[in-house]
Amino acid sequence: MYKALYLSPMIPSYEVVETANFFQTLFGFDTVRQETGYIILIKDNLTIHIQNAGADIGGMSLYLAVDNIDQLWKSIKDKLEGIKTRAPFDRDYGMREFHVIIPHTQTLMFVGQAIG
Repeated sequence: MYKALYLSPMIPSYEVVETANFFQTLFGFDTVRQETGYIILIKDNLTIHIQNAGADIGGMSLYLAVDNIDQLWKSIKDKLEGIKTRAPFDRDYGMREFHVIIPHTQTLMFVGQAIG
């Protein structure tokens, strides 16, 4: 058997630089690699690949687990003008979450922390 090290989402975007900027500015990711139409970002042990999309991209979602959701929300909420979001709320399955539509994509990002 093998050990899976990590899973890295590949997000199709209409504007890869702007989408990468979203992750850099709000969530502190750094660029590892950048080519025309393709950017790889990293933070801690996590990577995200942003790739140029054609005219028709389907929707997708990803879940980012964090250790202090309320502090993160407080630090980014004023930077989310014009971006569709749902402020932090508690879920009946034991998670506190907020939701963000990632700019220039059809990707819903769930950000969550276990309650308790």
